[in-house]
Amino acid sequence: MYIGRFAPSPSGLLHFGSLVAALGSWLDARAAGGKWLLRIEDLDSPRSRPEFSAAILRQLEALGLEWDGPVVYQSARLDRYRAALEALQRLGHAYWCACSRKEIADSATLAGAPAASLVYPGTCRNGVRPGATPRAIRVRTHDHPIRFTDRMQGELSQIVEREVGDFVVLRADGIFAYQLAVVVDDAEQGVTDVVRGADLLESTARQILLQRLLDFPTLRYLHLPVAVNASGEKLSKQTGAKPLQDAAPAASLRAALEFLRLGGPPETNRPRELLAWARDRWSQSGAAPTPIFAAAAPSGYYS
Repeated sequence: MYIGRFAPSPSGLLHFGSLVAALGSWLDARAAGGKWLLRIEDLDSPRSRPEFSAAILRQLEALGLEWDGPVVYQSARLDRYRAALEALQRLGHAYWCACSRKEIADSATLAGAPAASLVYPGTCRNGVRPGATPRAIRVRTHDHPIRFTDRMQGELSQIVEREVGDFVVLRADGIFAYQLAVVVDDAEQGVTDVVRGADLLESTARQILLQRLLDFPTLRYLHLPVAVNASGEKLSKQTGAKPLQDAAPAASLRAALEFLRLGGPPETNRPRELLAWARDRWSQSGAAPTPIFAAAAPSGYYS
């Protein structure tokens, strides 16, 4: 059975960009006759707020985007992430690292690479240097390409060691990294398909690598175009994305459907009628490979 999911971070309210991701994943699941799960990614406790979690649920309900089963909160699943991390260490796939971001940037500069790239050079692969304090845990990568077919972006490949380097799965502040948590959650919830924004496309190879290291199934992926503002910046709180208006869910849905190029939606103020129409259109059109990574959001959805 198809099982999809939407996994917002409760560091703010839903905006147009997050609506596009939620709507695309909901439509794909419903068109396949599958389940759509809701997971709140509240691992980053300094930025996550419970009032935003509650508000996101209300926003989804107002939009008619109903989910299946109970809502899962990452903050209640730390023991699962810890067990996965211990398995990676036991199998020799993960190791402690004492390097700071500044040290990694300095190493990149000495090697002639831009400091902003922050590709980890493997300094602690063979052990933390004497006198240094372990800060984080990293996954040991390799030089074999990770290849996958994205249902919208087509055939893709990434050599994680060269383009990212050994990446963090336990942060220096003791918080489990997104890459590890999302892989563990998807596997435990039986997720088969991930539909999300193309801003997360670059993370996919790392997640597939972790799935293989932990003997989890590899998922199917569909990365939707990212909604950007007039300056070409991804919509976010930092780039002036406005929260969705609770009083106008149908208008927001109609704008998101037009963004997804499903054609002209019907003139109705009933979200469920719009969703029924969109589900049929999604079923008919499918998601043929069309490499589109970003598109402009309607001007009313950002400042």
